[in-house]
Amino acid sequence: MGRLINGTWRTDLTNEDTTAMDYQETNFQATVGTGTHPADPERYHLYISRACPWAHGAALTRKLLGLDRAMTMDIVDPHRQDEGWAFTPEKAGCTPDTVTGADSLREVYTTADPAYTGRVSVPVLWDKEAETIVNEESDQIMRTFADAFATENRVDLYPENRRDEIDELIDELYSSLNRGVYRAGFASTQADYEDAAETVFSALDRWEAALADRRFLLGDLTLADLRLFPTLVRFDGVYHTHFKLTTRRLVDYPNLWAYTRDMYQLPGVADTVNMDHITEHYYRSHEDINPTGFVPVEPDLDFEAPHDRTTLSGSSPL
Repeated sequence: MGRLINGTWRTDLTNEDTTAMDYQETNFQATVGTGTHPADPERYHLYISRACPWAHGAALTRKLLGLDRAMTMDIVDPHRQDEGWAFTPEKAGCTPDTVTGADSLREVYTTADPAYTGRVSVPVLWDKEAETIVNEESDQIMRTFADAFATENRVDLYPENRRDEIDELIDELYSSLNRGVYRAGFASTQADYEDAAETVFSALDRWEAALADRRFLLGDLTLADLRLFPTLVRFDGVYHTHFKLTTRRLVDYPNLWAYTRDMYQLPGVADTVNMDHITEHYYRSHEDINPTGFVPVEPDLDFEAPHDRTTLSGSSPL
């Protein structure tokens, strides 16, 4: 996977190479609602991949806050190759870059900063008036949406009196599940793989028990649920097989599987899920794990099946 070094795209560098190099990575970590980036949703544009779970969280937040009525969005090709994320509007579910006219996402980064150094990732939040990237970190984008635009649709996914609790849970989900599945899939030793797999299934076991008597992770729907759902919706179709997390399937967890269906059936959530993009990305982009590039026949997962969770404690503001 390539990266930009002082504005030049490099595909010949390993992680060890970049660690040893003496350079300062560029960071776009501004927030919406400041003088520089005022809270006007029409001013902003979101770049995502439907395949990426991190981008999925940002797309979910945009959708559930009703920002999709004002904030534009473009979708890159799910098949990421040496040239990085690309715009292929001829492909189903993909779009052109409707803001800068770029052919690849790295051009968006160098438009914002011609000497940009670092990874080119999704999601990316773009300020159309300032003509620059506001932020490229998924959790920060989700929080700034929820903080700046909660009143747009009268939906509060990040209530002020619970933010410490939500942030703590998001951090826990990241280490155990969101990142844990990748630690298993890209482990370099048997011991590392087994350690990561144990962490993942211990976390799934924990939340299976917790969700027995509450509808959402913290009772009411919050940003934490929008971090867990993208991992769960990909689990049986990708992580179970591709990342060798075969101890159990999601459907083997009655509460987690019902919770995933409940989340999927919330207004607007299904629109953010594209299983074709998800499976194509993982099975065709990770050639070191799946050198044939074959995409397995997807398991028969009925996300529309009844879930019977609305009687549990907790509620959705949607």
